[in-house]
Amino acid sequence: MVQYANASRITSNLWIGGDLESTSPTMARVQLDELDMVGITDIVDCRIEWNDQDWVTAVKPHMGYLWLGVDDDGGQMPDSWFDTGTRHILTRLAAGGTVLTHCHMGINRGPSMGYAAMLALGWDPVQALDRIRGQRPIAFVGYAENALDWWLRAQGATRDQRIDGQRRIRDWRRDNHLDVANVIRRIRQQESA
Repeated sequence: MVQYANASRITSNLWIGGDLESTSPTMARVQLDELDMVGITDIVDCRIEWNDQDWVTAVKPHMGYLWLGVDDDGGQMPDSWFDTGTRHILTRLAAGGTVLTHCHMGINRGPSMGYAAMLALGWDPVQALDRIRGQRPIAFVGYAENALDWWLRAQGATRDQRIDGQRRIRDWRRDNHLDVANVIRRIRQQESA
C-alpha cells in the first residue's frame, strides 16, 4: 500500500499508476522513496509529454526506467508499443523485478500497458480488466481493445475469436461504466488546488 505515490498494486509484482508530483521536487522524492520501499524495481513511463528518466536514475540508480511515451489521443496504439513494453515488463518480471507502468493520471496509457502485460502473462481479458478496476477505480484502460486485438493476433487467433474478444470488452465496459470526463475533471481540480 502506498500513501503518497500515485500507484496501485495489480498483482504481486505489477503496479499501474500516474506520474510523480511535478510541482514539488520534495514530494516527488517522497513518492519515489515510497515506490522503492514497496519493491518497485522498474518503471515503464508511457507519457509522451514528460520523461523522468534522468531524475529517477540520479536519485535511484538501481531502479530501471523505460520511457515508452505515446500520446493519449484515443487513436490506435501501435503493435510496436505493446511489443516493446510487454517484452521489457516480462523480462524484468522473470528476473524477479516488480514493475510500475504509469502515465500522467493513471487512467489510460499506464493501465493499458499493464493490461497488455497481464494478457501476455495469461490473464483472461475480462478478469484482467476486473482486477485493474478493482485495484484502481479511476482506470478506464482506454486502449484495452487495442491491447487485446494485438495479443490475439500475436497468438494467431481467428477473426471470429478477435471479434468475440472485442465483444467481451464492449460488454465489460457497458457493465462497468466509468465517467472518464468526470474523473479527469476531479483530478485536474485536485492538481490545481
